[in-house]
Amino acid sequence: MSKSHEKSYRGDVYQAQCPCQGLLDLLANKWSALVIGLLESGRPVRFGELQRQLEGISPKSLTNVLRRLEAGGLVNRVVVPAVPLHVEYSLTDLGMSASSPLAALRSWAEEHHPGLAAGRDSVGAAS
Repeated sequence: MSKSHEKSYRGDVYQAQCPCQGLLDLLANKWSALVIGLLESGRPVRFGELQRQLEGISPKSLTNVLRRLEAGGLVNRVVVPAVPLHVEYSLTDLGMSASSPLAALRSWAEEHHPGLAAGRDSVGAAS
């Protein structure tokens, strides 16, 4: 595929071989969506701050999510040469473009979680 065609190729997530599926898989991960939400302010954030704000995530899981987001071109990782040495994370332009739809999804989940719980309860009672 030529460079100009790569830029204009939209993709089709319903096609088995579409590279969009990998991106969708990455973004559909709960922790990915939450990390992107914490980084959408645009300011760099340290690992420890991310971990404190993401209740329930282990350091290993957070590391894996950040590595996947970085490999996917959604997150920048910068080693700050200070004493002590530390790492800061921020969204790339691509990551920032994903933040708005993910913010809408997070908002929808917060608004509709009572209905989802009620639906699960009614299905459980019917069984």
